[in-house]
Amino acid sequence: MEILLLADTHVPQRARDLPAALWAAVDAADVVIHAGDWVDVSLLDALEARAARLIGVYGNNDGPALRARLPEVADAELAGVRVAVVHETGPATGRERRCAERYPGRDLLVFGHSHIPWDTVAPGGLRLLNPGSPTDRRRQPHRTYMTATLEAGEVRQVVLHRITPAGAPG
Repeated sequence: MEILLLADTHVPQRARDLPAALWAAVDAADVVIHAGDWVDVSLLDALEARAARLIGVYGNNDGPALRARLPEVADAELAGVRVAVVHETGPATGRERRCAERYPGRDLLVFGHSHIPWDTVAPGGLRLLNPGSPTDRRRQPHRTYMTATLEAGEVRQVVLHRITPAGAPG
């Protein structure tokens, strides 16, 4: 199963739309996961219409319309992988331990908020992934998103994709 991980899109505040390369990745994915900070329901509507399956949560910049349609935490089982999605996990220091305690029984935690890509494993085996932001790099060198392959209860491959200024993966 191929999954696409997004967070912190901030459309239309940071960009008018997602880059074309990212829409192509949406089309190719079995599941799209968005870890919050959509900003406007129009992107939620567009992803719901285009993605084969969408799992999303609201973030701290998402208002009442998005909060009415999305949970704070989402849980799913994908190809035998127990997945949790949340926007904020707190400071980087102690994140692995804290998340292992908050999300027991999960294999993968997808989160956002910092706009900083993150890929670590907590004690007990919980994999933590933050795809960064495809529209607002902040202090990062590139705008980013992630793809992952899930198979037989395992996260088999995770790829961090850079978005070049022209919008193509770099």
